[in-house]
Amino acid sequence: LAACGGNSTSTETTIGIAQLVEHPSLDSTREGFLAALEDNGYVEGENLEVDYQNAQNDSSTNSTIAQNMASANLDLVLAIATPTAQAIVQHVDNKPVLFSAITDPLDARLVDDLETPGGNVTGAADLNPEATVKLMEFIAEDFPDVETVGVVLNTGEPNSVVTIDLAEETLNEHDISVVRAAVSNTSEVKTAAESLVGRADAIFIALDNTVVNGVDTIIQVAEENSIPFFSSDRDTVEHGALATYGFKYYDHGYQVGEMAVEILEGADPGEMSVTFPDKLDLIINVES
Repeated sequence: LAACGGNSTSTETTIGIAQLVEHPSLDSTREGFLAALEDNGYVEGENLEVDYQNAQNDSSTNSTIAQNMASANLDLVLAIATPTAQAIVQHVDNKPVLFSAITDPLDARLVDDLETPGGNVTGAADLNPEATVKLMEFIAEDFPDVETVGVVLNTGEPNSVVTIDLAEETLNEHDISVVRAAVSNTSEVKTAAESLVGRADAIFIALDNTVVNGVDTIIQVAEENSIPFFSSDRDTVEHGALATYGFKYYDHGYQVGEMAVEILEGADPGEMSVTFPDKLDLIINVES
């Protein structure tokens, strides 16, 4: 692998991208990231080499990828999704690290301070807490027959737990209860969704990588049983969920890509504030 030759884009820059699993939101994040680099003169195949590694939601593979990137000759590493970012931050301390598709960087212990992270790590969080609050209020106000919301989640994913806790807190204020169906891997998602039939008037999921990877089965269960299905991310709504408050993960990735350009051109990641989405839209799937 070739090392970066300073701030000029005329020499080759090498970037590592570690991603937890393939699903639309994470893929869109990566695509937006690379688009921002290209728009700023870093073109893959010309002056940019990308070492892309996907763990396929396997924890041991995730750790191995992080160890390999720590020893590789890279100018910067992008970690996509919380478990991947945690592994990368644990192992990579000798080069700049950016994280993306992270719900709570503090809870995940990626940084100690959102304004001035310090060290070699910064990035972009994908959760504006107001989005979850707004979506729960939308359910409470526009779906008066909903008395119980069922959630499918992997309790091992901190990003999911944070979102679900906030959703439950908001729903409780409207006298709507929450019933949880926990999974530990994607193969359990359909069974978990089916367990909510008859117990929940609606279904909601966070951007839970384990769950989103099996979201087709939730959509199937929801459609077969006429249960409104809501999600935290726009991509799942475009795939078949009913509604969300959110943003495009492509734009989220593009934002992180612009941060990467700043770092490649000399900025100190430890002095760059963690960013959050600042524009939230109600997104409704009119075909649902």
